[in-house]
This record gives sequence, C-alpha cells and structure tokens, in this order.
Amino acid sequence: MNWKSEISAAADRISGYAQVTPVMESHALGLDDPVEIKLEHMQHTGSFKARGAFNTLLSLDVPEAGVVAASGGNHGAAAAFAARALGYPAKIFVPEMAGSSKIALIKRTGADLSVVQGEYANALTEAQAHEKATGAMQIHAYDAPATVAGQGTCFAEWEAQGLQADTVLVAVGGGGLISGALAWLQGARKVVAVEPETSCALNAALQAGEPVDVSVSGIAANALGARRIGSICFGLAQGMTSVLVTDEAIAEAQKLLWRAHRILVEPAGATALAALMSGAYQPANGERVAVLVCGGNISPDPLSD
Repeated sequence: MNWKSEISAAADRISGYAQVTPVMESHALGLDDPVEIKLEHMQHTGSFKARGAFNTLLSLDVPEAGVVAASGGNHGAAAAFAARALGYPAKIFVPEMAGSSKIALIKRTGADLSVVQGEYANALTEAQAHEKATGAMQIHAYDAPATVAGQGTCFAEWEAQGLQADTVLVAVGGGGLISGALAWLQGARKVVAVEPETSCALNAALQAGEPVDVSVSGIAANALGARRIGSICFGLAQGMTSVLVTDEAIAEAQKLLWRAHRILVEPAGATALAALMSGAYQPANGERVAVLVCGGNISPDPLSD
C-alpha cells in the first residue's frame, strides 16, 4: 500500500471535519533542551480518534444500518461524533473500565450506547456480533487501513506546521496512531513507541516475533488497553524502538503538564511524555525530541455537573 498517498487523500477528505490541532515548544519541563508538543487532545471529542473515524465514514459506503464501533472510550466517542456529523446512526460498545467521563461523552453524541463487562476485547466481541446481526459497518479502533490513514494525517499536519524533531514519541494501545506515524514518516524521523508496563501489546509482540495476547491493567488501560496489537501496526513496527513506563511515571507526567502549562490530560495523553521524563527513553546529545499528547478525557471529569 502507498501509505503516503492514502494519508494525503485522507487529509483532503477530512479537511473541514477534523480540527487542526495546535503545536507548542516547551522550555518548562526541566530538561536541557526544549520539547515540541502537539496538542491532539484538543481534537473533536478529546483525542486523535476523530481523524480515523471521519476518514472511514467519508471514504466508504455506509449501509442503512449505520455504523458500529467497539472502544475503550475515545474511539467510541469519535465514531459517534463523526456519525452524527454525517447523519448516520451509530451503535457503540464500551467496557465498564471506559470510565464515567468517556461514557458520558458518548451519551452526549446521541449514539446508542451499550456498556459491557470486562475490557476492550469484550466490547469488540459484542460489536462484531452486532455487525453480523444488523449489517452495520464496523469502524475498527485501530486495525483498518482507513483508520490508520486517518490517524496518519496527524503527522502530516504536524510536519506542515514546522515539526523540527529528530524523534517523535507516541503512546500505543492497539497501534492505530503509531501506525499512522510510521506510515507517514517512513524513517525520515525516528518514532518511539511508549506503552504502560501493564498494557503493552506492541512491546510483547515485538519480543515474541508475532502478535500475542497480553493482560491489561493500569491507569491508562481505558485508552491503551488493547489485548493484542493490530496486524497493520505489527507489520509497520518491525525494528522500531519500544519502551515501557510505569503508572507512577505516567501520573507524574500528567501532573507536570498541568503544573508547567495548565494542560489537563488523561493518563494515555501523558504516556509518551512519561518516557522522556522518567528516563525510559534517553535522547542522545543534541537529539531533538517531540511528544504527541493524544487524549484529554480525564476521568472523573473535573468539571462535570
């Protein structure tokens, strides 16, 4: 697949639907060198996921039954938001661990929401059953070409905004976002995969030489808690740098973003930064580093009614 052309086409397709999110350079993180940051938590519904959802719905024929999606929360909100914007019915399945703020966010879109017991994999099983029973179109959270191409627009956009970094740190759950990074950047910049120690499907797959099931837990599990890495991601990720961070490091990175810049994000949104701040990833002398802040749906919502 010519990923560059697919991502360029996706960028044209979703223009006017997805937000162009801001970038900044931080000198306030206590490091010797500044860090470039892209604030993708300011995307529609609070995460990068809207890009893939809009690209999927705008590039494929949607059946009368509408769309169905399984999600840890952010993808479901994005799929529901995109479906409403384009006039399609949406059925969303999320696990209980999605948390109150993401469940409330999906409800506000007007989608038909089902909360299931267990983790993301359980929600996916229910969504697949709904797809088979109704003929609704599945919007996969990460392992579909249209989803990956949509997420890749984030990195195309960032380069157009003047990205200077040699290395980009990206949090990983099922692999859609980092697939987009790898598909667009294609070795022009180093991409580092960052996962929690307790939700590390990509790291485990790279160690095993094939996708494997992992257990899922920890403070970022409702966004990064895929049980198995996507096949597209695994194919693109061969030979890349993968690091793991603790829940404590993620929580400290959350606090740092708030203290330094008044940026309030969910644990997943701080996971990439946690690798840099904890030393899990140590740049070489003079290496310019960028961090993607991927999600802002903190739970419980600090401003909820």
